[in-house]
Amino acid sequence: MHLRFYVDRETGYPHIFSHGVEESEVEDVLASPSEDRPGREGARIAIGRTLGGRYLRVIYVPDREPDQAFVITAYELRGKPLTAFRRRMKRRGR
Repeated sequence: MHLRFYVDRETGYPHIFSHGVEESEVEDVLASPSEDRPGREGARIAIGRTLGGRYLRVIYVPDREPDQAFVITAYELRGKPLTAFRRRMKRRGR
């Protein structure tokens, strides 16, 4: 999958870096998300596990071209959001 990332104007780096997330981790999640649902204004929200074992929420906009997306942000799920995600997955039998 070809990904483009939102670049933070202040730092000049992808915004995901400010959340301690690497591009490869976003690729892991988008390659096989556990959950992928509609977000706001055409965006989508994917939640999944990286190869390193972290759970991330990735906010992205699919491109018109197949297998391409623009990643707005991504951050690690912790605390109550992670607990709620695990509960949803348990109910679904995953």
